[in-house]
Amino acid sequence: MDTSTSVINNSSFQISQFILMGLPGIHEWQHWLSLPLALLYILALGANLLILITIQHEPCLHEPMYHFLGILTVVDIGLATTIMPKILAIFWFDAKVISLPECFAQIYAIHCFFCMESSIFLCMAMDRYIAICHPLRYPSIVTEAFMVKVTGFMVLRNGLLTIPVPVLAAQRFYCSKNEIDHCLCSNLGVTSLACDDSTVNKFYQLILAWTLVGSDMALVFSSYALILHTVLRLNSAEAMSKALSTCSSHLILILFFYTDIVAVSVTHLAGRRFPFTSALFNVLHSVISPALNPVVYALRTQELRVGFQRVLGLGSSPMQGLRAVSGNEAKELRLSSDMAVLEKNKQSLQLFSTTFLILHLIL
Repeated sequence: MDTSTSVINNSSFQISQFILMGLPGIHEWQHWLSLPLALLYILALGANLLILITIQHEPCLHEPMYHFLGILTVVDIGLATTIMPKILAIFWFDAKVISLPECFAQIYAIHCFFCMESSIFLCMAMDRYIAICHPLRYPSIVTEAFMVKVTGFMVLRNGLLTIPVPVLAAQRFYCSKNEIDHCLCSNLGVTSLACDDSTVNKFYQLILAWTLVGSDMALVFSSYALILHTVLRLNSAEAMSKALSTCSSHLILILFFYTDIVAVSVTHLAGRRFPFTSALFNVLHSVISPALNPVVYALRTQELRVGFQRVLGLGSSPMQGLRAVSGNEAKELRLSSDMAVLEKNKQSLQLFSTTFLILHLIL
């Protein structure tokens, strides 16, 4: 069957599959983009798996911040794997046909993972806000039960609220054109092919964007505004530098994530005039973010770098090992060291006192 023609069910004239044409305007040489995209995909998988294994392997990384980072790595792997294998299959094997259920499943996965990533960034921002602005109350607020509730809420919120997106898309009637000028199934790209009215799809997409991603973004930047206000009131330059360094990597990723979303939205609005730019931004947004997140955290976080060395068997110096210890463990080590010194001084004092007493009795 020729994939360039519409596949139609003769009894109801309902299209049974879509054809992903690839990046618009460069169909003849788009396979040259497959190499950098494949490398980014391999980097995303390898780096995120390494972070996940390191967090699981290192006890000093069993903290709330790294718990959220672990969830982020799972989401990044899921997002990249939802999109990249199909794109590479299109570029390498001309496998352009995708069934309606597969297409709607991809729409759901893309929306769910994007909303999950936004929620994780919000949780990480709130974690840093409590740690910096209310450090004494942090252990009583961010407990294990709190982490379980937050994680469950994230999964339920994003998993349930994104279900109507593919459900509404599946209710549309597709009767004529089935060629999608893209290399992935986007909600608006698919519903634009419908023969009936798709206003409700566009409306729900807008509501979802504002209620989930929009509210997350507002709360994230509000948290960092409060963090910055608290940090600027610190008297110690060293404390200010330490507070900023703890959330610098997170802030870099947040700025990239939301800037990228704005860029994708703007290019989508101008998609009719610049279809290639809109499609390329969608693809890059789905693979660059999963590849960038672990790299930034690895470069900016000392504990992760030391953990990588241990997991990969590269070893680490005693000083690096000491730096990798969490705050509580470091305090315990220092306390043990101080107690050992105190005990040694006590024994020396007793020996000196005994010697002095014997000499005094003799003389």
